[in-house]
Amino acid sequence: MRLARTLRFDESDERVFENPAEPDEWAISGAFEFSDWTGEMLTGKPRQAFANGWLGLESFGRATFVATAQIEQAEYDTLVERLAQHFVDVFGAPDLDAARPVAEDELRFMREMCEDHDPNTLLVVQREMVEAGVSESFRAIKPQEASLDMVAIHGDLDDV
Repeated sequence: MRLARTLRFDESDERVFENPAEPDEWAISGAFEFSDWTGEMLTGKPRQAFANGWLGLESFGRATFVATAQIEQAEYDTLVERLAQHFVDVFGAPDLDAARPVAEDELRFMREMCEDHDPNTLLVVQREMVEAGVSESFRAIKPQEASLDMVAIHGDLDDV
């Protein structure tokens, strides 16, 4: 089974998101956070989170990039419970029993998207406000093969 993990290629997420996700967190789209937003709310850092931020499931911060990765069932089940608790704590769900099916749906959506891609495939999200609410589109960037020459350091340690 696959899900996505947050990536950080540079420090830009720390500058563009109010609450940046940490690298290597499991992540979902998290569009539910914007379900009651209006166009007036889309300014500055909140706009960046809305436009292309994935939701990390540890910090509940945002990341620009995620990559598909293998996840074990026990880890997945823990994420369902963590997200359900988040719905209770932050979004006012009455209890875990009410929140759990919604958390399961959010994670199932992400899992199904990730299953369509090879491991280490980068995913990006783009959102926009439409008359019916929030519209999301996703793009996958396949992992590139790298030869050893691309990552190896050449030289002689005696010269250092």
